[in-house]
Amino acid sequence: MDIRRDVFQAIADPTRRAILSLLIVQAMTPNGLAEYFDSTRQAVSKHIKVLTECELVRQEQSGREIYYHLNVDKMKEIDNWLEQFRRIWETRFNQLDNLLQSLKSEKNDK
Repeated sequence: MDIRRDVFQAIADPTRRAILSLLIVQAMTPNGLAEYFDSTRQAVSKHIKVLTECELVRQEQSGREIYYHLNVDKMKEIDNWLEQFRRIWETRFNQLDNLLQSLKSEKNDK
């Protein structure tokens, strides 16, 4: 049975988010990434595997080393999906600001 990983489940994990943050700066090998964590290289490799399955990172062979890169296009897809909610939140916050200003004005007028 082929289980498709969910990108939001992948980024819910703090270690995977930290890996993505490191890859924003530069491509890294699994050993290079593992140096930043208090866990085994195998544990970090499992996180990388999840991120790769979700297409958040891509791998590139360079000689005997495998380097992992952030997949910016996939991150843009996530951002585009979140944008619709961001617009809703901003609209609601603006409505709340207007309501609070109105209530404040009414209070000052009394």
